[in-house]
Amino acid sequence: MPRAPRIENEPGTYHVMSRGNRRQRIYVDRLDHRRFLDILAEVVRRHDWLLSAYCLMPNHFHLLVETRGPTLGLGMHRLNGTYAQWFNWRHAVDGHLFGDRYRRQPVETDLHLLETARYIVLNPVRAKLVAHPGRWEWSSYRAIVGAEPAPAFLAAGELLAYFGRTTPRARAAYRRFVQDAPLNVAA
Repeated sequence: MPRAPRIENEPGTYHVMSRGNRRQRIYVDRLDHRRFLDILAEVVRRHDWLLSAYCLMPNHFHLLVETRGPTLGLGMHRLNGTYAQWFNWRHAVDGHLFGDRYRRQPVETDLHLLETARYIVLNPVRAKLVAHPGRWEWSSYRAIVGAEPAPAFLAAGELLAYFGRTTPRARAAYRRFVQDAPLNVAA
């Protein structure tokens, strides 16, 4: 029986997550990660999203997205669908790459937004893949702290504005904020 279509989301800020089918890997190598980020960049541009944080994990991903119109469903359909088709073509497989529909949780306060941004970049640390978020190449953390250039699709300044008036001070405060997180707490 087909699923009922979702009612299109209202403009707002959302923590979005999508997981591989049966928790399978959705990225096999660097090229997969890069292609996913290229598609994400196009979706952010096309749907006028503000993307404040992201993290690509081996079998799922997290996004912190602000939509300015009712575009979350359309954007996620494009992101997951385009990437799944490319992944299946590249790896000569068929079937579903992603399991259930993407999940989204509305982010309704500034504190919730900050905690969600921190939770997202700490995912690889909590999963014991790395000891520090700066060691995970596939998240927004390194770009936010200035360890690498921010991709054009990342609204780094939007997030840093919560932490200070100047970029160096904001980056330092963001680093401390992430570092001070209890690692056994979920968002």
